[in-house]
Amino acid sequence: MIKSMTGFAAARNGGAGASWSWELRSVNAKGLDLRIRVPDWIEGLEAKLRARLTGALSRGSVTLNLRLVREEAGGELALNHAALAAVLDAMAEVEARATSRGLSLAPATAADIVAQRGVLEARSADTDTAALLGTLMADFEPLFAAFLHMRAEEGRALHGVLSRQLDTIAALVDEATAAAQVRSGEQREAMAAALARVIDNTEAADEARVAQELALIAVKSDITEELDRLRAHVDAARALLDADAAVGRKLDFLCQEFNREANTLCAKAQSSALTRIGLELKTVVDQVREQVQNVE
Repeated sequence: MIKSMTGFAAARNGGAGASWSWELRSVNAKGLDLRIRVPDWIEGLEAKLRARLTGALSRGSVTLNLRLVREEAGGELALNHAALAAVLDAMAEVEARATSRGLSLAPATAADIVAQRGVLEARSADTDTAALLGTLMADFEPLFAAFLHMRAEEGRALHGVLSRQLDTIAALVDEATAAAQVRSGEQREAMAAALARVIDNTEAADEARVAQELALIAVKSDITEELDRLRAHVDAARALLDADAAVGRKLDFLCQEFNREANTLCAKAQSSALTRIGLELKTVVDQVREQVQNVE
């Protein structure tokens, strides 16, 4: 079953000391164009996500965004030993100078010392990016499954639309076949009358040569091959619609072939009925091509 290139999924979650939100979307494109925006400090995350996407997708302009916020680690305090030593040295020097001048200073408390800038620091534990990477990749899977499900559902809808359009093309081909048979009888009568007029009104007319020229005209206006190819294209397109693969490019090529045969049919028509059918064929083929642009 064909799949669409249109898809969307979003989710929010948290774990491993962080909270995050995902957004995954895609639209039609000639090839596979991935745009991944994730935090670069989580080593290996972008590479794993890119590999996961390219392994499952063949076409589409795909954008993946991950917004992540790390949670504060609980306010753990620790002494900065270098800063503490510098403060104590400064206090000792101040007290020595005060004593040399006969001054007596009140003793400093521990609270006074740790209140000095830089002596006591709040430290957070480093984020375990390996654990966070695993958590994020596991959380990505249900998001990706929802995204693929939407593309599959869109593809199912496209399958119905395209099947109906192919039915219309097949019906028009049958109508053209019937119209061509009517035209063939009319052409034979017209050519026989033309041949009789030429022979009756032209001295020394080469009857065989004139008949040969008329036969050549009939061959050039024959649309049997075009109708046969149109039927073959319809069968090929129906087979592609049911294929479990990315067939958008092949369907687009078939649309070009459909259009080529419809143009030839119009050029050879020599009949208002066939001309009308040819123009209707071109209209339906354009509609098919428009829908095929969304097929993966």
